[in-house]
Amino acid sequence: MVRQQIKVVALSFSIKPGSGARKVHIVGDFNNWQPVQMDEQPDGSFAFVLDVGPGSYQYKFVVDGRFVVDPDNTNLAMNSFGTLNSVVEVK
Repeated sequence: MVRQQIKVVALSFSIKPGSGARKVHIVGDFNNWQPVQMDEQPDGSFAFVLDVGPGSYQYKFVVDGRFVVDPDNTNLAMNSFGTLNSVVEVK
């Protein structure tokens, strides 16, 4: 039996929410919508890298408790709450 290997890609997320943001998390279908804290960068942005396989992933940022779509990603989808999620495609 030959097993096909699945390609894994390092998917990078970042957001620069502006001065005053204290905690930034990322949630998405890749982590069952459980908040994961993002790392603050020297320029004031927050970043997170996740290894994923091919597919379509929906996500949002949580900035100081407020859900925010990715301002740098225009690919959006309506969710079951009537709001938008950001979408990223991994090939």
